[in-house]
Amino acid sequence: MLYCRSMAVLGVMLMPASFAHASAQDDAYIAGYAAGALKHDLKLDMPALMVRDGVITLPVGGLEAADRAKAVQLLWEIPGVNEVKTSEATSQQVTEASSKSARIAGVKAAPAAESDILQTGLIPNGHLFKPLLADPRWAHFSAAYRNYQSNNFDGRDIGSVSFGETIPIYRSNFGQSTAQWEAGLQAGVFSDFNLDASSSDLVNTDFIAAVYSSMRVDKFSAFGRIYHQSSHLGDEFLLRKVNTKFERVNLSYEGADLRLSYELPYGVRVYGGGGGLFHTEPSELKAWSTQYGVEFRSPWRLDFASMRPIIAVDVKNFDENNWSTDVSVRAGVQFDNSTVLSRKLQILAEYYDGFSPSGQFYKEKVEYFGLGAHFHF
Repeated sequence: MLYCRSMAVLGVMLMPASFAHASAQDDAYIAGYAAGALKHDLKLDMPALMVRDGVITLPVGGLEAADRAKAVQLLWEIPGVNEVKTSEATSQQVTEASSKSARIAGVKAAPAAESDILQTGLIPNGHLFKPLLADPRWAHFSAAYRNYQSNNFDGRDIGSVSFGETIPIYRSNFGQSTAQWEAGLQAGVFSDFNLDASSSDLVNTDFIAAVYSSMRVDKFSAFGRIYHQSSHLGDEFLLRKVNTKFERVNLSYEGADLRLSYELPYGVRVYGGGGGLFHTEPSELKAWSTQYGVEFRSPWRLDFASMRPIIAVDVKNFDENNWSTDVSVRAGVQFDNSTVLSRKLQILAEYYDGFSPSGQFYKEKVEYFGLGAHFHF
């Protein structure tokens, strides 16, 4: 089938990409390099830097805000660094805790609260606002099989793919603080294929393009955007439906939305927000919507496979559908040390119940179970 062949080709293209992870030797090199750079450039004596898989944890207790920002930026410039986290502990406290843990078998000091401070400047790494894992229309790369529980979409066996990303163009700190803001672009293509059709017909494709701005202060983050979305049906699908009562809708609109997020202890995150539409086609399309959810990214990892459990629930309500509840649930694992084109691989089972997120079918109530591969920065 065309869809299966396409996925096979995509898999062949991705397989040669680096499935790399930082070795203990690499981490030791980065730790030594980082300590030397901090000593030489900023006169900061920090011999107790912790580095794991290219992630540096910088103890910033007792440092001025300006020194924190300079130190984080310096560490981001070291080759091989994947992320920089800050800990409110002092370098001396980290050294004492490590020494105590080494002397007392089986006893491990609880880590101090950590927060992320990301690279600044043009085209920086990472995102201040983390991806919404269960949102069916969050731009990222994915491929999934979905089994629909009714016939009001187009067939029961559907292959769904998405291509897209959120790209920060510029990031900076607010003054000399560790609070950060960024601006960038977000774009995504979401397509559904009917695997029951003889040629795995393209059913629907949604295009989304946006300009966005986000900010982060410790565990709080916000994401606002202005976006365009349009929806298009596949030619083969239309040919099959030419003698039916199926009514094509020229669905296109612009919109603006805002989401707020807060990260709780033990890997729990809650978020919520809403938005409105303008320049809608059809013109009678109702504008308002809400979105909220909860995610669990396990802080504990299965080291033998570098797998981290993930559970996410996303809920949307649209005025267009009389505020009916659309629920998306995804659960599975993230492979922390395996990356494809610098993206982390997630294997997630999923369940959806609500009005279809596929544009042309927005008036249809659907329910499906699925399994997919997802790639996030």
